[in-house]
Amino acid sequence: MASWPHFQRCVFRPLPVASPRPKFGSSPASRLFPPSRRPLPSAAPGFSCGAAGGIDLRRSLGRWEWAFRVSAPSRVAPLEDERESDKRSDEPTASGSHEKEAAFDPGMPPPFGLAEIRAVIPKHCWVKDPWRSMSYVVRDVVVVLGLAAAAAYINSWIVWPLYWVAQGTMFWALFVLGHDCGHGSFSNDPKLNSVVGHLLHSSILVPYHGWRISHRTHHQNHGHVENDESWHPLPENLYRSLDSLTKKLRFTLPFPLLAYPFYLWGRSPGKSGSHFHPSSDLFVPNERKDVATSTICWTAMVVILAGLTFLMGPIQMLKLYAVPYWIFVMWLDLVTYLHHHGHEEKLPWYRGKEWSYLRGGLTTLDRDYGWINNIHHDIGTHVIHHLFPQIPHYHLIEATEAAKPVLGKYYREPAKSIPLPFHLFGVLLRSMKQDHYVSDTGDIVYYETDHQLSVASKAE
Repeated sequence: MASWPHFQRCVFRPLPVASPRPKFGSSPASRLFPPSRRPLPSAAPGFSCGAAGGIDLRRSLGRWEWAFRVSAPSRVAPLEDERESDKRSDEPTASGSHEKEAAFDPGMPPPFGLAEIRAVIPKHCWVKDPWRSMSYVVRDVVVVLGLAAAAAYINSWIVWPLYWVAQGTMFWALFVLGHDCGHGSFSNDPKLNSVVGHLLHSSILVPYHGWRISHRTHHQNHGHVENDESWHPLPENLYRSLDSLTKKLRFTLPFPLLAYPFYLWGRSPGKSGSHFHPSSDLFVPNERKDVATSTICWTAMVVILAGLTFLMGPIQMLKLYAVPYWIFVMWLDLVTYLHHHGHEEKLPWYRGKEWSYLRGGLTTLDRDYGWINNIHHDIGTHVIHHLFPQIPHYHLIEATEAAKPVLGKYYREPAKSIPLPFHLFGVLLRSMKQDHYVSDTGDIVYYETDHQLSVASKAE
């Protein structure tokens, strides 16, 4: 046994020999070292005090643990949660085997913090290279113009459907680059971000600042039932108050995939305001000038499109721009929805004291889009993006791989896609049938199903 001076490094002190023992109940020492003892767990890396607390003893009590291992008695009492775990593990299951580990609860606070995730991400992943960012803009703009020129030149109904899908996907790629400008991950120059963001987003009829501000609200409140801004759940009372047509439009495909333009004008059920109006409650007074600027840019693009329609004819503009625009809208709604819904196991949403930035961000999901990953700038690598939106898109994959060991089970590995992500439509359909509302009460809630709506959808 180690010498007594070593043991004095611990917090514990021996009781004097003459100390009286209480006549009734048990002393703190007897509760710490009860008759039923078991060997001290080994000092293997990652030893912790149970799932409920999530405290890393090695890190938060490192000095105490070292002295305790060296000098303390070789047998100590398990913690309360460990005793419960041991009790469960001693009870045989129906097959006679023992339960080896408790089921993972995604609603529990994680045993790590943002600083620990940040620490394992390589430093170069935080570096924003404006030249590299601009190279992606040039690439995408060249592809967009080339596709339009090729389709107009060939002008064949065999080619047009292929053009619509390809061009709509490229419009979505332009949006993602503007999205990086909105987060400031495009460059460290706010003016460059604003100019590029306006050019990209206005070209696809998105009010840059209006969207940027509401999207910032989404990131700051991700996973919060009331305060989130994008595809957040409806509380049951609000859901029950919706008329049948609104429910149908919200939960029956393809209508949810066409929602984005209407969201820009009027937001989601239960919320008011417009991304175009400077006085909307989405914005604070010092943001109104920015919102007005973006609305003017959006209006200028509408005027340009009207002029091109006059010159080229409505049918040609329908084929060249309008149909690809709606394909882009479908991409946007599909991707943003699936980053927060549709996991095989229910994911929590939070209210009140249970919500935190970290816990809300950990309910987001990565998705694999096959060949589309590179085209839309790896936006499917979404968990790390939500936690650290300042990381440029071209570093997200590396940052995610570095963070996985820390995230553990709080990271859900995405299902691998074939070249084109057709599997995601099945995920979307299942979620639309099951994820309808959450309880009006409770700080940790999960989506519930309106079975009457599901039956009505099947009947149709």
